[in-house]
Amino acid sequence: MLPMEKVTAFAPATVANVAVGFDVLGFALEDVGDEVSVAREAGSRGVRIESIEGVVPDLPMDPRKNTASVALLDLLEERQPGFGFTISIRKGIPLGSGMGGSAASAVAAVVAANRLLGDELSAQEQLRHSLAGERAASGAAHPDNAAACLHGGMTAVVELDPPRVVQIPLPDGLLCVLVHPHLTIETRHARAALRREVALSVHVEQSMSLCGFLVGCHRGDLELIRRSMVDRIAEPTRAKLIPGFEAAREAALAAGGLSFAISGSGPSVFAWADSTAVAGGVEQAIVGAFRRHGLEVDTWVGPIRRRGAEVLEPRRNG
Repeated sequence: MLPMEKVTAFAPATVANVAVGFDVLGFALEDVGDEVSVAREAGSRGVRIESIEGVVPDLPMDPRKNTASVALLDLLEERQPGFGFTISIRKGIPLGSGMGGSAASAVAAVVAANRLLGDELSAQEQLRHSLAGERAASGAAHPDNAAACLHGGMTAVVELDPPRVVQIPLPDGLLCVLVHPHLTIETRHARAALRREVALSVHVEQSMSLCGFLVGCHRGDLELIRRSMVDRIAEPTRAKLIPGFEAAREAALAAGGLSFAISGSGPSVFAWADSTAVAGGVEQAIVGAFRRHGLEVDTWVGPIRRRGAEVLEPRRNG
């Protein structure tokens, strides 16, 4: 069988932190994400970016500055396959949206390259190479977006070196309402705004909420999930960067949302709902609150994606 010459992979957008799990928890979104095509380039030992299209066409073409190509450079340095890569990127995730766009490009590139290499990389190795791209984008290899993007569902990162990920069960029928205000907040700037230390009492309260949230997920206890999704660490600082955040939260919860929190570093926000009817009302409530503060928004409503990043073409036979 001749080796594959070109592979296209899709990687979903993600919500990181999930209120109580800063740099630990993340979940994948259905139907929105990035596509990256990776092709062999004989006679090369590097990465060349051929094109960037989609909602963010003006990303760096320099392979040392683009998250997808940086991840592949890291892979090439370790694996030394005897050829290089050319890549084409189609962005479906807005830049600086808090939807894991940098992670999605890196993960899609690594998943496609792994298929070209004969699927020789473990999931842990794919995640590690993807994090090289995340580091280039934000200055820190925080794995919560990339882990959820690669594995799908909701994940928890339980070790960093090497990264180890576990799946967290989710209640059946849970829907996510994600709203993206038309703002851009760079992850590295949002991280720089955070406090370097937190009070012991805040740490204890956040730990209690994280425990309650995880137990609620395992039990399918929506009320325990609702009471536990309170962010005492990142949200008090980051909410100030999003006009209308408090009004949107009040509106979402009044409409029956189980939760309301910042997606990643923002400005996107998300809420969970337990039915289609409630999700629709929560969406309208959040949109109305932001528009009253002069912000237009994009919205997405749907289930949490249970599958992670995947090869689109060519698909394997059988």
